[in-house]
Amino acid sequence: MEERKQKEIEHYDKRAESRLENGKKKKGSFEDFQQSPLSSFKFIYNFLKEKCENKKVLDYGCGDGIHSVWLADLGAEVKAIDLSEKSLQIAKARVGAGNAEFLKMDCEALNFPGSSFDIIFDGGTFSSLDFKKVLFELRRVLKPEGFVIGIETFGHNPFTNLKRKINKITKKRTKWAVSHIIKDKDLELAKGYFDKIEVYYFHLISWIAFPFLNLPGGRFLLKSLEKIEGFLLFAFPFLRRYCFKIVFILSDPKKRKY
Repeated sequence: MEERKQKEIEHYDKRAESRLENGKKKKGSFEDFQQSPLSSFKFIYNFLKEKCENKKVLDYGCGDGIHSVWLADLGAEVKAIDLSEKSLQIAKARVGAGNAEFLKMDCEALNFPGSSFDIIFDGGTFSSLDFKKVLFELRRVLKPEGFVIGIETFGHNPFTNLKRKINKITKKRTKWAVSHIIKDKDLELAKGYFDKIEVYYFHLISWIAFPFLNLPGGRFLLKSLEKIEGFLLFAFPFLRRYCFKIVFILSDPKKRKY
């Protein structure tokens, strides 16, 4: 196994081990952070809530199963994959005997036949991977009429980039993950694999409220900033490049060229 993959596994195993020791398996939280109030995740939930029932869904790089839970609750037949065994242990405890199967698998070399899934969900895994290999595999296992939907950190905001550098120093993120955040050039690369690419931009300034969400007034601050940034992004489209998060939908996979 490549050294960079081993380091990613060690990082997430260690993080999961700490959560297991502390008994933290909260449904609906990621690293003790509630994602559901954010406009980016609300967009994803609303987009998928009528589309998952009886569909084959791949939770791509599921981590500790935070997204597998609600995908299964929406009626999807979920296959959830990751290379971190400790994270998968937490994921299985979250979902229990629900409609989800957890598998240890390399996201860059999927053990699924072609055209296996109606929907592929990415909850922020791409920065830990080789993006070219990701695109190849996503296209291969997606059904022709299916789609990929994901949320990723966007790599052009100097303030959030600084935070990621601090995370590397404090070992909250690996060197590979910090240096492989999705950027415009990666979205251009995706055009070689999918004919239709939709991108939605979030958290230009509302990320400032994230540390205060569990405090009195924190959610009010979030909603206020999201309203302001909604106006800013509409009035000044060039600012989209500096948003903290993007939600993307990839569909119409191109036929492979041999």
